[in-house]
Amino acid sequence: LSAVEKIKKPKKRSVTIFGYPLSIFFIVVNEFCERFSYYGMRAVLVLYFKYFLRWDEDFATTIYHTFVALLPHTSLVVMAVSAIQDITDANKDGTPDNMTLHVALSMLGLFLIALGTGGIKPCVAAFGGDQFEDHQEKQRSTFFSIFYLSINAGSLISTLITPILRAQTCGIHIQQECYPLAFGVPAALMVVALIVFIVGSPMYNRNPPQGNIIVKVCKCIGFAVKNRFRHRSSQYPKREHWMDWAEEKYNKLLIAQVKMALKVLFLYIPLPMFWALFDQQGSRWTFQATTMNGNFATSLSSHQTVNPILILILVPVMDTLIYPLISKCFNFTPLRRITVGMFLAALAFVAAALLQIQIDETLPDFPSSTESQVKFINMVNRDLQIEADNETISLKGFGANEDYLTFHNQFTLVLESGQQNTVNLANGTRNTIAIIQGSKLGFEKFDDITSKPEKGENAIRVLNGFGSVLNVTVRDKVFNFTSNMSEYLSVSHGKAEFMIKDNRESCVYTQELGFGSSYTLIIPSTFTFGERCSENIKAVMDMKPNSVHMAWQIIQYFLMTTGEVVFSVTGLEFSYSQAPSNMKSVLQAGWLLTVAVGNIIVLIVAEAATLEDQWAEYILFASLLVLVCITFAIMAYFYTYTDPTKIEAQFDKMEPEEKEKRKNFDMPRKGSAEICRNPPQLHESDRVRSDGCGGEQLLS
Repeated sequence: LSAVEKIKKPKKRSVTIFGYPLSIFFIVVNEFCERFSYYGMRAVLVLYFKYFLRWDEDFATTIYHTFVALLPHTSLVVMAVSAIQDITDANKDGTPDNMTLHVALSMLGLFLIALGTGGIKPCVAAFGGDQFEDHQEKQRSTFFSIFYLSINAGSLISTLITPILRAQTCGIHIQQECYPLAFGVPAALMVVALIVFIVGSPMYNRNPPQGNIIVKVCKCIGFAVKNRFRHRSSQYPKREHWMDWAEEKYNKLLIAQVKMALKVLFLYIPLPMFWALFDQQGSRWTFQATTMNGNFATSLSSHQTVNPILILILVPVMDTLIYPLISKCFNFTPLRRITVGMFLAALAFVAAALLQIQIDETLPDFPSSTESQVKFINMVNRDLQIEADNETISLKGFGANEDYLTFHNQFTLVLESGQQNTVNLANGTRNTIAIIQGSKLGFEKFDDITSKPEKGENAIRVLNGFGSVLNVTVRDKVFNFTSNMSEYLSVSHGKAEFMIKDNRESCVYTQELGFGSSYTLIIPSTFTFGERCSENIKAVMDMKPNSVHMAWQIIQYFLMTTGEVVFSVTGLEFSYSQAPSNMKSVLQAGWLLTVAVGNIIVLIVAEAATLEDQWAEYILFASLLVLVCITFAIMAYFYTYTDPTKIEAQFDKMEPEEKEKRKNFDMPRKGSAEICRNPPQLHESDRVRSDGCGGEQLLS
């Protein structure tokens, strides 16, 4: 609206500390707690989906990005309750019996969080700015810096602490990773945020609402489109801009403001692709870390803190050092910065793809849906030579062949001369065949795991050839034997001591474990208890430990965070500087919408992509962003920077005839007696116009 129509009510004088209104301290503390709550929950959310709700990676990624697209925050209490497996664990096996209830509570919690943040995020910064008086411009500017610092401080601390809380064990019946604690602490911080905000309520300056500017903008645009459609005939002269067709109803100032806003919103169209890559730090990159060498609990938290730490460092470095240096060489405009930010994000995904290729080279070659694989273990105390489909395999006593052999459906196994056996295998499975000695050589077949152990742990099982029942434990976990082969146990990295007992004696076998390996421990028939009993135990490596260290992910995190600083901070600054005075919130809403659309893009690719290799998906996203980057660069080349303040000043005093024209237009509609007696004024650019009474007026 014009300056004449703006009604400014004097703000009440607030208590100040060091020249700042006391109320802003409540707002800053509230934002710190709220951001701690949100980012803490988000740091472990995708892991909760995969390891607690047992969803596969694609579906977990889909739900994660759906949640982010909804503009996350407030009811983490529901999430914390949903993560308590004991509330439906009637059989006390550590697994919820009613998973539907847990999923329903989780989805309810995420919906409430998204609903709450939709109200918080667009309003809290502007509300903080409203606390300052007109003469406090310097303090207001400093407030926004402190406000941004509080966001990243909350993010930094929460992403450091929450994964550590998740790694703790808790539970009534079975001790498991403590997701209730990981969600409960952020929930408590959200309660603190609410209390702090309420306590400061008497001190806040509140500006009364003056209508919904977004609704006004939409109505103005809608009228321009409809009016242009009504005058689509070639006999009506064209106007300079299609929004000029709204001049019959709306004042020129509002139309000029809409034009400026639309120019910026048009530039937003390619931007969601950046967020499609950026937000995969919390999904795909987290899953990538699970296949790497490193302590998953501590490395995950340290990796996710890289982003806020680098933001706190790079923002002042960019503003005070990098940008001024570049500006000495050429004009590094905001739109050029945004272009560079997108390119850096694409480079981050290229780095992720190269890293994934290195990881894939260390991963086992798992069978396809039409193949099956077999490994042989010799449980006989002598060397054997066997044949599997005419392939000769030499096995040492109590030893195994190094690699799995691949077959289709079945193969012929020859144990001794003339002794042939047909072995049938299910497609897509890995198997171990143990050669045993009876009256003659025979074999037993066992199922093996067909994927890397989760969370960087090690899958261990025991093959008992001792001939009697043994009790085997490791770190208070007991191996469950349903046959001579036990079920798998997940054992974390480090020194693992296996306690082997019978009714009278015990033996300790020590094995150093890495990350993501799988072993079969053989207790041979020659095993004896005693001081050197551990020498009898044989460890067969079924799956090598992860060898690519998590530290290599720092490269892609650095590139992505640098891209974020150049892209996001500059984008917000550009949007603010190019936005009309009464449409800052419109462009802020448009900016947040690009984040949502970016996450929807991830949903589409995660569900629709048929790429088997993860590195190929990374390259696909990087290629799409480079294409979008080129498109944006072309759009930016033709963009003309404006000064909204100067443009608005030109319309500060509305001409009397403009008001009169709007008044006439708002008179009774077409066909009324009054409008026929007093035809409306013609627009100066119209040559032919309807007179409102079924005829036309011609402009000579």
